[in-house]
Amino acid sequence: MRVLFLNPVGILGGAERALLDLMAYLKQRAPALSLHLLAGTAGPLLDEAHALGVDARLLPLPEHLSTLGDSGLRGRGPLEALRFARRLAPAPGLLADHGRALRRSVAEVAPDLLHSNGIKTHLLSAATAGLPLKRVWHIHDFLSERPLVRRALRVLSPLASAAIANSAAVGDDAKQVLFRVPVHVIYNGVDTARFSPGPSEAARLDTLAGLPEAPEGTLRVGLVATYARWKGQDVFIEAAAALTRLYPALPVRFFLVGAPLYRTPGSQFSEEELRRLIAARGLSDRMGLVPFQAHPAAVYRALDVFVHASTRREPFGLTIAEALACGRPAIVSRASGAAEALTDSVDALMTPPGDVHALVDAMRALLVDPALRERLSTAACHTAVARFSRERYGSEVLALYRSLVPGASTTLK
Repeated sequence: MRVLFLNPVGILGGAERALLDLMAYLKQRAPALSLHLLAGTAGPLLDEAHALGVDARLLPLPEHLSTLGDSGLRGRGPLEALRFARRLAPAPGLLADHGRALRRSVAEVAPDLLHSNGIKTHLLSAATAGLPLKRVWHIHDFLSERPLVRRALRVLSPLASAAIANSAAVGDDAKQVLFRVPVHVIYNGVDTARFSPGPSEAARLDTLAGLPEAPEGTLRVGLVATYARWKGQDVFIEAAAALTRLYPALPVRFFLVGAPLYRTPGSQFSEEELRRLIAARGLSDRMGLVPFQAHPAAVYRALDVFVHASTRREPFGLTIAEALACGRPAIVSRASGAAEALTDSVDALMTPPGDVHALVDAMRALLVDPALRERLSTAACHTAVARFSRERYGSEVLALYRSLVPGASTTLK
C-alpha cells in the first residue's frame, strides 16, 4: 500500500508530532507500506520524516494561503468578518494554482490512500477529485467552531472515505459537520520509550530560560505549549503571581516552554508580550521563558509539576500525554480532549478552564505534598502506556487503512 500524507506546515506542533509518531510506527511495524509526505512549508517536520525513511517533499503553500484562517472569527463582530473577507479576496486564484500543483504531485506518487493531517489540506484535497484513491481526513479541531471551514468541509465531505478524530469530543463535533463520513475516534499516541521517567536535569531548565541556577530544594512548575492565546499562558502567569503572593515561602520557580509557531495573524502571544505580563506581575526572578524544544522529554523530566491551562475546549493536548508518559504529576484543564481518558485525583488533578483560583489551589496541593506528587507520577505512567502509547495509536490507524484498502500489502513485523 502506498500512503501519502498531506500536512499544511513543516513546523512541529502537536498534530505534526503525532504524525511523526504514526509514521515511525508504520515504518517499524508495517515495512510493506510505502510512505510519502507533502508539506506546505519548510521546517523540521520534513527533516524528521526523512530521517524515518519517508519520502518527504515540500510543496510550497503560497504565503497568503498559509497565513489565512477563520479561527479568529469566533465570537467576532461584522467588522472583523469584513476584514477577513478582504484578506480572502486573492484566495481563489491562488487556490486554483496550488490545486493544480497538488494534483500533479499526488498523481506522481499514485497513492492508494491520502491521509490529510490539517484543515487546509482537507480543503485542498478537493484538487484530487477523480483520482483513484481513498481519502482519510485526520481531524484535530472542533470543526463546528470554524464558521467558514465547517461549510466548506460539509460540501466537500463526499470526497472523504473516513475521518479520524483525536478525541470523542472532536468525533461528536465532526459527525455534526461531516454527516455520512464514518468518524473513527483514535487518541493520539506518543513513544512511551522516549517519553518515559528518567534522570532530571533541572538546572538545564534554568539555563535555557536565562535564569541563575535555583537554590537546592526549589520545585519547578511548567506549562509547555505553543503561544496560541487560548493555551492559557496568561492564566498560568496570574496563578503563579497569586500563589507567590499568598505563599511567599514556597520554594518554587515557574517556566513557560514554547514559541509562537503558527502563522495566523493575531492568534498568538509574542515573547515580548509574555515578558511584559511576567514583569507586571513581579515574577521576573521567579518565571522564565524556555524556547520551543523539538525534543521535549528532558523538559518534562526537569519539571516537578506539569500544568496544562487551555482556556477553551482543546481537541486533544499532546503535551498532556507526553508529560504523563514521563511520570510528571499533572494539572490538566477539563477542556482537553485527553482529559476524557483521565480520572481527577487519580492520574492528574483537573481544573476548570480559565479558573485562576482552582489552578492556584491545585499547584499548592502538589507543591506541599510529596506523597501526592509521587502517587500521581506512578499513576500517570500507567495511564500513558495503557491509553496514549504509540503502539495503540498506530495499530488502530493501520487497521483503518486495511479496512479502506483491503487488497494492499501491510504486513506486520
